[in-house]
Amino acid sequence: MNHVGKELEQRGFEFIAVNSKLKKHPQFVCMDKSKQYFFVIVKAVMLPDNPNNYDVIWMESFKKHAREKDAKVLYAGVGLGNPNGEDLPVYLNEEYLIEYNGIQVVETNLN
Repeated sequence: MNHVGKELEQRGFEFIAVNSKLKKHPQFVCMDKSKQYFFVIVKAVMLPDNPNNYDVIWMESFKKHAREKDAKVLYAGVGLGNPNGEDLPVYLNEEYLIEYNGIQVVETNLN
């Protein structure tokens, strides 16, 4: 979440709420300079799983919630791995691999 939060900060978003609980969405509620609200979903997966994939059916329910709140949805997938082997766990404060391709806009008006 730190990488995503830093990118949001660099893009000039104002943080309204931050939720660091796992599987509790959205992780960030932000506002841009034009006062548009954004719900930001961060999904962390263990490599070699693809962090850019998400559950489309679940996302539809989330997009509906965003439309009801006049918010836009952003998705950030983060892949983490142990550099000594993909079967090994990742530990806090130890070296790790990261795959992060940036924040994706999820179109709320599609589907």
